[in-house]
Amino acid sequence: MESSTHRSLKRVADVVTEYRTSLATARVTSAMTRDQVRSQLDQELPQVGESTDVVLDKLVAGATPGLMASAGPRYFGFVIGGALDAALVADLVAAGWDQNAFNEVTSPASIAFEDLAGTWLKDLLGIPSTASVGFVTGAQGANTVGLAAGRWKVLHDRGWDVGIDGLFGAPRVRVVVGEERHATIDRSLRLLGLGERSVVVVPVTSDGAMDAEALRATLASDPDAPTIVSAQAGNVNTGAFDDLPSIGTAVRELGGWLHVDGAFGLWAGASPATRHLVDGIELAHSWGCDGHKWLNVPYDSGYAFCSDPDVHATSMAYTAAYLTGQEAGRQFGGGDFVAESSRRARGFATWAALRSLGREGVSGLIDRCCSLARRLAEGIDEIPGAEVVNEVVLNQVLVRVGGDALTRAVERLIQEEGVCWLGSTVWRGEQLLRVSVSNWATTEEDIDLSVGSMARALERATAS
Repeated sequence: MESSTHRSLKRVADVVTEYRTSLATARVTSAMTRDQVRSQLDQELPQVGESTDVVLDKLVAGATPGLMASAGPRYFGFVIGGALDAALVADLVAAGWDQNAFNEVTSPASIAFEDLAGTWLKDLLGIPSTASVGFVTGAQGANTVGLAAGRWKVLHDRGWDVGIDGLFGAPRVRVVVGEERHATIDRSLRLLGLGERSVVVVPVTSDGAMDAEALRATLASDPDAPTIVSAQAGNVNTGAFDDLPSIGTAVRELGGWLHVDGAFGLWAGASPATRHLVDGIELAHSWGCDGHKWLNVPYDSGYAFCSDPDVHATSMAYTAAYLTGQEAGRQFGGGDFVAESSRRARGFATWAALRSLGREGVSGLIDRCCSLARRLAEGIDEIPGAEVVNEVVLNQVLVRVGGDALTRAVERLIQEEGVCWLGSTVWRGEQLLRVSVSNWATTEEDIDLSVGSMARALERATAS
């Protein structure tokens, strides 16, 4: 006789299958706002609990109108990918296994799969094979871990143990960044107690990449200061890459720490066609990267790499008398490299994604998205009144359609129509449309449909 659990899980499979099957043709924008979704839910916590079947039915009915088709092929906002089939299946299985991937004792399989998936990631991305890997929630977590390791190391080199003595009385750490850094860097510095006043901003070139010569001058202005440099692989607006060979050499000559924020751009290293963009990546000391962006694994998935596993673990790991498996002399892994102890087994989905794609599949995914971004840019340039303003070096496209008010109107009309979804940004003081092509399922037809939606929106906005 079929159990209620078995019946509910089969129903979940049907729900997921139906939803994913609909994505190719679905309206991308949600049908309800947050307030509308909330208002149609039962407002009072029931006094008596309900069966899993009833809860599932109410969950699906209540959430569906407020879902964004962000997993679909015409969602171009925020550099969001959609889960590969193999990654989705692995993640569902991992949720069912309900493992705590803290260390080898809590789940040997979880740590072993992270070990292997991490090795594959380093090989694909061009990161030294001796680097450590922490499986984090995303780029924010990865940047925080990398900067924490850098904080520990540059202060340790000045005779200060930040882990023991904190920051009160410590030598002031200088954090050098480009004007076009991602906002997660600033938040990481706040979380780490370094603060935004530690930031020294270096100007950028016309494409948003850090000016390497200006960086050298900045470093030379105070050569004795404990220094962390945060560079970028893939500008969040233009896709441009910092000059990593020059920056890496300058930081190493100084004796500082170089962190590379490569949330999506680090994946350029996985394709022969774009690998040159990350030349010099091996000169860094830490790297941050997202899996739920261009590798197309489910949220939440990111990777924090560190060239020195001892520094990585010293800055992040901890132990306690009750934590079996965390004794001195342990083999690093799992919770040693991240800020969480109770952590989901993220390695299974990453391993499954890489296994299903293979080296050629990952390369093909990167190449296809870049090609589709160029196709989109070509289509946009054919729209009267629209103009692509950046060189499309990767998967990012910036579009000018007029003044700020007109741009916001076009953005709203595109989102309301629901054929595709994209957002806007401010670039060099100008409101622009921003398009990110990151989904494995996006096709040329999806691109052409989206160009048509943009053209209609601009025509309507201009006429009104």
